[in-house]
Amino acid sequence: MFLRMIKGALFRQKGKMLMIAFTIALGASLSTSMLNTMLGVGDKVNRELKAYGANINVLPKEASLLDDIYGMEEKEGTVQKYLSEDELPNIKTIFWAYNIVDYTPYFNAWVNIDDSKNTTKMVGTWFNHHMDLPTGESIDTGMIRLKNWWEIQGEWLEDKDEDSVMLGAVFASRNGYEVGDTIKVKSDNLEKEMKVKGIYTSGSDEDQSIYVPLKIAQNFEGKTNAVNKIEVSALTTPDNDLARKAAKNPLSLTIKEWEIWYCTAYVSAICYQIQEVVTDSVAKPIRQVAESEGDILNKTTLLMVLITILSLVGSALGISNLVTAGVMERRSEIGLQKAVGASNFKIVGTILTEILLTGVIGAVVGYFVGLGLTQIIGYKVFGSAIVPAPMVIPIVIVLIFLVTILGSIPAMRYLLRLNPKDVLHGR
Repeated sequence: MFLRMIKGALFRQKGKMLMIAFTIALGASLSTSMLNTMLGVGDKVNRELKAYGANINVLPKEASLLDDIYGMEEKEGTVQKYLSEDELPNIKTIFWAYNIVDYTPYFNAWVNIDDSKNTTKMVGTWFNHHMDLPTGESIDTGMIRLKNWWEIQGEWLEDKDEDSVMLGAVFASRNGYEVGDTIKVKSDNLEKEMKVKGIYTSGSDEDQSIYVPLKIAQNFEGKTNAVNKIEVSALTTPDNDLARKAAKNPLSLTIKEWEIWYCTAYVSAICYQIQEVVTDSVAKPIRQVAESEGDILNKTTLLMVLITILSLVGSALGISNLVTAGVMERRSEIGLQKAVGASNFKIVGTILTEILLTGVIGAVVGYFVGLGLTQIIGYKVFGSAIVPAPMVIPIVIVLIFLVTILGSIPAMRYLLRLNPKDVLHGR
């Protein structure tokens, strides 16, 4: 009898039930797409932000101390401190190796260009360097990926270019050099003619320098197996209280806190692990970049949560109006049920069952529509698919259940106040 009543009510009010199902489907689809995007978009947003450069600097301990005290790196004429070039592959062997997107070393030399008596900073680096790692993997990394926003007139250098150089836009303009010119580069250890293969614009002080492959800069200084600095671009998790505590002093953490911190991709944890594999190094986050990434990720997450909440509030309001209108249309039927002895509990249970069954259909349809919206967002915004998170399913079920119940409360209150005498007498 109960099931026949439910079936009859659903078919008699199929128009309103379809509207309720549509309202719930709309809320479920938006919730599904936003939650899946929120849970799967972190790395994608982070990778997009990597286009704006490195977020970790790795320096020798002495050079890091000088930077902390005077706010600058070592200059010409000071005793240079170096990291070992042989240890660079170790960076991709840390616990968070897959979060290291790109990195490149830098070696500084000071040279004279043509007949100028003033020295110019020459920077040696990797441009598109191939490495075979101790783990058996191979990677390609370097300046072309790490500084891909630089404007290049001419061409990027290649690591095999021994007689070519890239000039900063300020340096080239000041001295009247153009792409294709030949310049004479001289140091105490080497003198050679080099062709200007490209002129770059970085928008910073780097525009006053010149760039060459790492080995060439080392030759001008008469050094081997040495680098001054390493820039690392890593995918990180926004800092929280634990990360800030660890950044001040990792030894202050308890064993449990240490395990959580070390196994979470905080920028401080990645820096610590880099220091473990690069001898006598200090890895420091570039705070402006790291904090900006965290802020953007937090604001993106907040935006998606707000959209989810607003969509559910809208669904609840829609359900409230539709269910209340349905109960008002059925007041004669409900009044008659009360008159023949049906309890409020039984009547409320019957109507809620009808609404929840309708809601289940709407939620299932909405979930799959939401999966489609998630992929549209993924491809349109980030150029790749977003993997659906299994945990979204129970979250959506709970949210839709709560929204359906909350949206039905005004109608249930009306139903409980309904007096069968008034209804049956047409009042």
